[in-house]
Amino acid sequence: MRVVIADDEVLLREGLERLLSEAGFEVIGMVGTAEELRRKVDVARPDVAIVDIRMPPTHTDEGLVAAQEIRESHPHVAVLVLSHYLESRYAMRLIDEHPGGVGYLLKERVSNLAVLTDALNRLHDGECVVDPTIVSRLVARARSGSVLDELTEREREVLGLMAEGRSNKGICERLYLSPKTVEAHVKHIFQKLRIDASADDHRRVLAVLAYLRGPQPQRP
Repeated sequence: MRVVIADDEVLLREGLERLLSEAGFEVIGMVGTAEELRRKVDVARPDVAIVDIRMPPTHTDEGLVAAQEIRESHPHVAVLVLSHYLESRYAMRLIDEHPGGVGYLLKERVSNLAVLTDALNRLHDGECVVDPTIVSRLVARARSGSVLDELTEREREVLGLMAEGRSNKGICERLYLSPKTVEAHVKHIFQKLRIDASADDHRRVLAVLAYLRGPQPQRP
């Protein structure tokens, strides 16, 4: 998998490059600004871009804006946004507009190589990945009157782990369930959220979006 890294912290860029190279990824570029990132993606066409939210010159949301533009102009390029800060609104802003192939992780999380490589592989497959801390914050909101009220407690647990980017196997290991049981829960989640099979939509992504958005009116 071909990866571009965009972060104005030189040590972080070089650390990520070393980790990913040792894990078998091909790092084809490292840049320090959002503008350099846009140019690199236009020319190199990577599989995934790893982007810091806060980049020069204002260190506000330049990286997030660049990530959104990349997804619009190069939909085949997945984007993993990194941040030192717990900003759930940034995660939802990105995922709402581009539900597949985007992720948001806290920088402290990427020191775990297994977490980082799993996230990149899932994004490359068109899924979304959201930091568990952000998931916990979002799902703590009241959900009265939501279609999610139809889910059982166990189905909510399964969907929450899906939101963190966990595979069925990962959910099995976390909840000590059999693969068939997890498959059944996932099937019931799709049915209750009225998410039909479609060649155009990734059902896991749609289910995660319904979960993270919070209260939505129940459908007739």
